Amino acid sequence: MIDLAQDRPSNPLLRLGAQPIALTAAALLLLFAGVTSIAIWRAYTGAFPETDRVVASRQLQARTAQASEQLVEKTKGLEATQQESIDQLQVVQDQLQTVKKLLAFQQADTKRLSEQVTTLNESIDGLRQSFASARAAEAETPSVTRRKPSRRVHASARKRSRG
Repeated sequence: MIDLAQDRPSNPLLRLGAQPIALTAAALLLLFAGVTSIAIWRAYTGAFPETDRVVASRQLQARTAQASEQLVEKTKGLEATQQESIDQLQVVQDQLQTVKKLLAFQQADTKRLSEQVTTLNESIDGLRQSFASARAAEAETPSVTRRKPSRRVHASARKRSRG
């Protein structure tokens, strides 16, 4: 009896291995049923994921191309704006240089005019001092200077009356 027990397999998987054709047929039947059910479901819903994926990828490519074109246009716009800014900055720098030159000329003219005013003030002060000293000298000898012209006037008047 011990020998008989060892000949019989106790594992149920080993028993299935004895009928491989039935096992293969059952697996094929399940596989066919699954594929058929998927095909019926797709036909009923009208959804084909592969087609949807292709459409989605084409839309994504179109969006990417459009975004790319927009970026190119914006980049060109930025380049144009940047060039305009550079041109305006150059004009401002040129104007600043012109203003600096004009300011330097003005400062030189102001310095020259200031020196001329100082010279004129010194000349006026010299003339005032000279006029003041002339008055002082005239104040010391006013009677002599005034009498002489009056005598001359009388003498010339006498000569006229004689002649």
